Amino acid sequence: MKIGYFLSSEEYTPAELLDQARRAEQAGFEALWISDHFHPWNDEQGQSPFVWSMIGAIAQVCSLPLTTAVTCPTTRIHPVITAQAAATSSVLLDGRFRLGVGTGEALNEHVTGARWPSIHQRLEQLEEAVEVMRRLWTGEFVTFHGKHYTVENARIYTLPDQPPPVYVSAFGPNAVELAGRIGDGFISTSPDREGLAGFRAAGGAGKPAQAGYKVCWGRDPERAIDTAHRLWANSGVPGELSQVLPSPKHFEQVSELVTREMTRDAIAYGPDVERHVAAFRPFAQAGFDEVYLSQIGGRDANSDLAGFFDFYRDEVLPVLRA
Repeated sequence: MKIGYFLSSEEYTPAELLDQARRAEQAGFEALWISDHFHPWNDEQGQSPFVWSMIGAIAQVCSLPLTTAVTCPTTRIHPVITAQAAATSSVLLDGRFRLGVGTGEALNEHVTGARWPSIHQRLEQLEEAVEVMRRLWTGEFVTFHGKHYTVENARIYTLPDQPPPVYVSAFGPNAVELAGRIGDGFISTSPDREGLAGFRAAGGAGKPAQAGYKVCWGRDPERAIDTAHRLWANSGVPGELSQVLPSPKHFEQVSELVTREMTRDAIAYGPDVERHVAAFRPFAQAGFDEVYLSQIGGRDANSDLAGFFDFYRDEVLPVLRA
């Protein structure tokens, strides 16, 4: 099993993300995730740099494999452009790039004025977008007239030696079936044993499965809970709301229903090693091959990034690997 670090584009500036990529490699993390958002989930998080610019910069400061977690290649950006961006990213990373894809959220994808479609249509669009991208990665001229996308006389000239693997994020049986059928790997943000089994049964047997989650290391555990609740109460928003709410303000409103105690129960926080190990254990037991975690509140003096990376390098990662 690989243990990786999750670069949270919603919370950190470009310079801070580059610093975290360096620190993650130095601390012994084995790979990187990076989120792909147009908006943060709320104004308190406060950031959202363009992921493709960040990947180019990260390629110059560390040598870890990197996966987008996840890109929506269907609405805000046409799959032709996503295919070109992914190909260049793979070249810059010497083949260490994996394109994680999903059906997206209205929060990020409706910003061009496009109608936010039903989940059935979003799954159709995702399948067609992956087909378009894979055709383009052959290096041939592509003309394509599908149900959702049109491509005319398009060819990608800057290509890696091998096409980028496409890992599919999936929640629910229909998405899981699609992921198993078209994906080179599986992505989740929960220790979803049932979803992982469904992915493998639908054609994903033997393919890598990734998952990720957030923690808030801090010297004072109560302050760590406060930080996590202030920045990421939206993680407790249930059901399909995270896919259909259109703005950070809407997430702030619905996050008022998520109590501090709910945040306490949902994350690993503070300086207790066993609490951090316990948060990791369900992902290992579910059978995921790669697990990524992200530190919340790295600007907080109680939860600074240097302390987090030292804590994981010296105290947590050795236990997880054992």
